[in-house]
Amino acid sequence: MSIQTVSALLSLVAILLLAAVFLRVRSLAHEGREYAPVQGNAYRIRNIGFWILVLVGLPITIWLFRETPYTAQAAAPQVINATGYQWYWDLDRDEVAAGTPVEFHVTSADVNHGFGIYDADGTLVAQTQAMPGYVNRLTHVFDAPGTYQILCLEYCGLVHHNMIAEILVTEGSTDG
Repeated sequence: MSIQTVSALLSLVAILLLAAVFLRVRSLAHEGREYAPVQGNAYRIRNIGFWILVLVGLPITIWLFRETPYTAQAAAPQVINATGYQWYWDLDRDEVAAGTPVEFHVTSADVNHGFGIYDADGTLVAQTQAMPGYVNRLTHVFDAPGTYQILCLEYCGLVHHNMIAEILVTEGSTDG
């Protein structure tokens, strides 16, 4: 089970629990009660909720941060300058070596674009924004050789759907 699946399931459980609490509060809203006992119960529930967050949420958060894929790379990165235009990507190179960091310098010549890198299975492996007048730096290590597609993730006009570029990731060393 991937970390994204675990995160999605935990989020779903939390949403369902929160919905149950709201439904319970809504069902009890019409009953008239004395303020002091209700206040005492609310403080007790708030205290229990706090400790649940600390004892359950903190370890989960630490585990998720430990599993995050953004680690510092020791090798000198291969650099690709990428500029988004309506409606194409201009890459100064389209071939890199697997296992070595690739640093994308991403900008736009016209409007905002979303720079998304997809593997052969159609899975998004990395993304950033391409914005006019600003260069975003995105570092990614391609683990497997193959052809990766770059798609625009932000609607940028009529031919947005054709805004596709490809990067060939090879086994061997490619001059950076």
